[in-house]
Amino acid sequence: MTYCVGLCLKDGLVFLSDTRTNAGVDQIGTFRKMTLFQKDRDRFFVLMSAGNLAITQSVKEILLQGQLINGKNLWTAKNSYEAAVVVGDAIKQVYERDHEALTKAGLDFNCNMIFGGQVKGEKPRLFNIYSAGNFIEATPETCYFQIGESKYGKPILDRVLNFSTPLNLATKCALISMDSTLKSNISVGTPLDMLVYEKDSLQASKLVTMDEENPYFAMIHRLWGEKLREAFNSIAEPSWSGANKSAAISIPAKKMGGVPINRAPKVKPKTTTRNATKARKPIKKTAAKKKA
Repeated sequence: MTYCVGLCLKDGLVFLSDTRTNAGVDQIGTFRKMTLFQKDRDRFFVLMSAGNLAITQSVKEILLQGQLINGKNLWTAKNSYEAAVVVGDAIKQVYERDHEALTKAGLDFNCNMIFGGQVKGEKPRLFNIYSAGNFIEATPETCYFQIGESKYGKPILDRVLNFSTPLNLATKCALISMDSTLKSNISVGTPLDMLVYEKDSLQASKLVTMDEENPYFAMIHRLWGEKLREAFNSIAEPSWSGANKSAAISIPAKKMGGVPINRAPKVKPKTTTRNATKARKPIKKTAAKKKA
């Protein structure tokens, strides 16, 4: 599987991807999911991929060869939006070639990409491109995208990130997001590829491939677990008696009553034939004495 995250911030972009692929617990491979494109000091793009490895490699090869699609490629696109269209068209081209064979083999056309960067004269931009070749763009309100195993690393991003987050803080946040995913999902693994792109630099000035022995990532892995346990232990336990008002847990909700407790219905005891006979036995009447 895969986990990739891309951040689009005021000061630049952050890209982080793992390198594990697997088709089962005994078929684990290592393939790079981050690809960089640079043309002099005119443009700089990053592509991260998730999904069927054969599909994503075909798409990347079309882009790397500079094949013209509708008269454009990544080296000639006028802006980042046109470049994202080129990536989407490359996906469509692979779909037209392979989808029938995949369908016959019982496989889905599975391909998802994060694409971003900057063309000289415009701001850095970030796109999430889908299997159909269409895409959406990051905004200041939604400033990050994830692909692959996204659920484990999402909470830290939601709590910490915003468009104005400095790049160093965003780098730490992305690595904690990745560490949380590595901890909870065996299908995501090191080494990790990370690029921190500074606005208007048009080059990969902060690019690193790291594993468990990287000092900063090892510190993240150790301290994040310790701090989570400290935070967990510092939170008061629930008070059922209400003695601790700030931790009272038995206060009822205002909009809905408590959950009803359903009990077994009372069953009347069955009357046996013998008991029924006794019950129907006529009462003897005592004859009244005649008056003298």
